[in-house]
Amino acid sequence: MSKAFIASVLQDSMQCTGVAAHQAAGDLMEAIVTELKRNGGFTLPSFGTFTVHDMKERRALNPRTGAPVQVKAGKTVRFRASPNLKKSV
Repeated sequence: MSKAFIASVLQDSMQCTGVAAHQAAGDLMEAIVTELKRNGGFTLPSFGTFTVHDMKERRALNPRTGAPVQVKAGKTVRFRASPNLKKSV
């Protein structure tokens, strides 16, 4: 799924211009990122939950050379689907 796909669905649903639909899609994505930064996660009822998890520093292998490399600590976003979503898929 892409931002263009979301904008297309919004445009068809709201019967608005493409520019307005792309602005709405961008605002939606920005709101999601802001909420993840502020609260560390959020829930879309009947869809699922997004949470921010800390990743520890670790050792990994370079797939091209096989040489060990150090991967820095960071954050990642995880998604857990709701029972309703699992049931419908």
